[in-house]
Parts: sequence; structure tokens; C-alpha cells
Amino acid sequence: MFLTISNISKSFGFHQVLNQVSLTLNAGERIGLVGANGVGKSTLLKIVVGEFEVDSGAVMVAPGAKVGYLPQAAAGFEGKTLADLIDDSMSYLRDLEARMRALEQQMTAATGDALAAIMAEYGEASEQLERYGGYEIDYRVDAVLDGLRVNHIPRERQFATLSGGEKARVGLALLLLQAPDVLLLDEPTNHLDFASLTWLEDYLQGYRGGILIVSHDRQFLNRTVNAIVEIDEHTRTAKRYTGNYDAYHAAKAQERRKWEADYERQQEEIKALRIEIKETARRNSNYRAHSDSDKYIRNAKIATHDRTVSRRVHAAEEKLKRIEANLVPRPPEPLRFDPAFDPHMLKGRLPLVVSGVKKRFGERVVLDNVSFTVGLHSRIVLVGPNGAGKTTLLKILAGLDEPDSGEIYLNPAVKIGYLDQEGMTLDPARTVLEAAHEGMPYTQQQIITFLLRSGLFRYDDLGKQIGELSSGQRRKLQIARLIAGGANLLMLDEPTNYVSFDVLEGLEEALRHFPGPVIAASHDRRFIQQFQGEVWQMRDGAIVQHSEAYLDVM
Repeated sequence: MFLTISNISKSFGFHQVLNQVSLTLNAGERIGLVGANGVGKSTLLKIVVGEFEVDSGAVMVAPGAKVGYLPQAAAGFEGKTLADLIDDSMSYLRDLEARMRALEQQMTAATGDALAAIMAEYGEASEQLERYGGYEIDYRVDAVLDGLRVNHIPRERQFATLSGGEKARVGLALLLLQAPDVLLLDEPTNHLDFASLTWLEDYLQGYRGGILIVSHDRQFLNRTVNAIVEIDEHTRTAKRYTGNYDAYHAAKAQERRKWEADYERQQEEIKALRIEIKETARRNSNYRAHSDSDKYIRNAKIATHDRTVSRRVHAAEEKLKRIEANLVPRPPEPLRFDPAFDPHMLKGRLPLVVSGVKKRFGERVVLDNVSFTVGLHSRIVLVGPNGAGKTTLLKILAGLDEPDSGEIYLNPAVKIGYLDQEGMTLDPARTVLEAAHEGMPYTQQQIITFLLRSGLFRYDDLGKQIGELSSGQRRKLQIARLIAGGANLLMLDEPTNYVSFDVLEGLEEALRHFPGPVIAASHDRRFIQQFQGEVWQMRDGAIVQHSEAYLDVM
């Protein structure tokens, strides 16, 4: 057992991040650590490597086991070349090699017990060198750098001069070259193209050590992990699921079905008890004892009946109190768009036409004579590297930015719903309820009912200021406004960012039933495949439209 995390609790001020979280990691285990943004996943990794202290609980690493950690942002490499960093990452293996050479020299002169001790130490060093890949150092260096698409960078290049994406990929390469027993990866898929992702997935599947991965990439988790640990957004406790992402998703779906069944069963029981109490009391008030010439006997019968009825009512009331003290909460209602969509107004006319749009920032041309049309039922996903112009195009289409030239025709019957990438349109000083209600064609009580029944927020969250929310909670607020806004053309910029998987799966299901056109920018392979739309690749300022077969290489 390489790593044991026992009952870890951690708070920052009055905000509890982790609550009695436990997990174990053995050789060959690859665990995906999941949950909404802000639930403490990155905090837990930092606790393991000693960057944060715990309020309670303990972390135990097996004696002699090496722990390697990849943060979301590479740091500590300034002032060094790529060659320096590769040598540093190989230093442990170089030391092992040097130690083995020294032991070989000592063997020539040693005898008896001394020779046996030297040979035992040599065997242990040799085993470690093999475990960490030391017998094929040069091959491993080339394979890792090539797999992560950084082998083209000159070895004498200063790390500080690399781009953000190159720094992230180099940092991951250096960690993999160290081959630690415990590999802690925080969002390792950031800045990786599809080819690099595929290589990394294959590499991690054969990793000999234990891996703990924080990732929002469902397809990556599906291809790499053999267990999922979920940190709940509300309780901050952890639950373990065996298998990859698909197995976890199936288990969550089964939990949801049981939740719904338990809720319905309890509601029926409550309804039956209330009817029983009401009907029993009513029958008692209408009771007429049999006539009897002896009034004492008649009164005794009435008293006996009253006691019997009272006991029945009391028993039902007590049972109802016990149930109501431990109510099964109402399961969230599925997310569902209800657009203000009148197909007759658009009959024979296109919702959106883009002609010759150009946009540049300084010398960099982002959009170069882009033209296309969006049909009544178009489903378009924009793909391409960061900086290719996906966000810029969506902002122009949504009317939040102006092109340098070109024309955009938006049908008057179209109402746009825009989901921006970072939630910049939200005022941090407003409360959740104020922001959700602003500009919506509903009463405040209707908005409250929607937020609570959808499961996007709890009642205690409604009064929080947006500035206090995590990125995941802000994203849920954006989704709530998008759904409640009645838009009939959706523009989504990285809709899978920041949200927990249950909300994401719910959003995807709602989009499948949305009757109007949708344009989404995404790098999430699973979202792209589930979306089942046209794939438009943005490259060199232009749009290249691909067939569905393009998804097979992603």
C-alpha cells in the first residue's frame, strides 16, 4: 500500500473543504478524484505533498516510496534549460547507477558476510533501477518528450521562454521521467492536443505505481482509471466507486433511480398516514354506539371505542412524526430548456447568416473572411487550440464584440442564450437569487422554485453573493440563467468547464432535446461525441468543416 489517507478534514476559516476523507492507493491502482470545483480535490493533493496542513486526520506514505506531484501550473523551473531539467529529473536514477558501479567495485574485494550484504544492497538497487526505468533512460526520455509533443524544443532552451502550454507539457514530461511510486496529477490534460492525450492515456494504463488523478475530462478518466473517488459538494465527504468513468456513471444512475423510488415510496406512505389519521378521526366523530337499555354498558362501549380510535390515531401520528423527522429529499428535476420558439416565424428563413467576417488583434489575424449559415436545427461544435478564435467568434455572434469587417444577419425572431467561458457577465456584488431573477420573465418565487427543484442550488445558497461562490457554483448560476432565459439559439463557450459531472450530464441531456440551433465551443471529447453535431475546426483564421468521421481521430 503506497498511500493511505485517513479521515482528513480541512477548513479555511469557516469554510469546510474536506470532511473525514479517506482513501488508499496501491501499486497498479489509478484513482480518479472527482467532484465540483471548490470541493477540495486540489487541496487534498497539496495535503499529501505537505503544502497544506490538516485540521485532523493523517497521511501515510509507504517507507521508501517516492511521491511525484503535478500542480495545475508548473513552477520552480526558472533559470534552467530543458537539458538541466531533464538531468534533474534523472538524478535519482543517475545516483542509483553510480551506487551500483561502486558496489560492483566493492564486490571484487569483499568475502563472506560482507559480500552477501553488498550483493543484497546491489540487488535492491538493481530492482529499483528497473522499476523506475533506469535501464532504458535515453529511450524513455525521447519517448516521453515525443509523446507529449515537446521533443522539438532545443535542449538548451530556457524554461522561462516557453509558452504556457509548453511549460505544462514539459512539467508533465519531467514528472513522468522521474517515475515516482505515487503519481499525483492535477488536471494533467490541460494544454494537451488529442494526439498527446491518446499517448498519455496509453502511458498511464501501463504505469506500475499508484496514480491519483484530478480531472474533468470524462473520456480521459474512462481510459485511464480503475476507480473513482467522488467528493460530495455539500457534505465534503468521499465515496469510492470501482471501475472507470462509465462504471461510475452507471452506479450514479442506479443511485438516482433508488433515490427516486425511495422518495416516491415515502411520499405515498406519508399520504396514506395522513388519510388514515383524518379518516379515523372522522369515523370516530360519526360513531353511534348501539342502543342499549343499560346506559352504563352503552357508555362503556363508547369509551372503549374512543380509546381504540385514539390509540390508532396516536400510532399513525407518531409514525408520521418519525418519517417527517427523516425525510428523503426530493430528487432534482431534470434540466429542460423551454425556449420561446415559434417555427412559423422562421419558416423559409435562416436564424443566422455570417458573411465575410474579419477580426484581428494587432498583427494577429483571428478571423479571416469567415462566412457560414446557421439553420433552424443546426448543431455546430467549434474545435481548435486555445487562441484559434473560438471565443472571439462566439462573442461577435452574440453581439458582445464587433468584427473589423463583414456582416452578421440575425433573424428578428431569434433570442440568443450565451454562456460565456468565465462568467464575466455576473456581478460579484449581487446575490445568487438576484442574479438568477434579473431580466427573467418569471416571478421571484418561480425562480426560487426552479433553482431548488433543479438541484442547482440549496435554499441557503440563494442569499450568497456571487463573489463568494466557487467557479463551479458560478457556472451553475450561468446554466440556470441560460435555461430560464427562453432563448431559441444557444451559444456555449466551453460549457463543460467547472461543473460537477451530474450537472454536466443533465445539461447534455437537456441539449439533446433542445429544438433550436446550438453553437458550442469545446475541447471536451466526450461532450463533442455526445453532442452529435457538425464539427467545425478553427485553423489559421478560417473554419474547416469536418464530417462525423473526424470524431474517430479525436
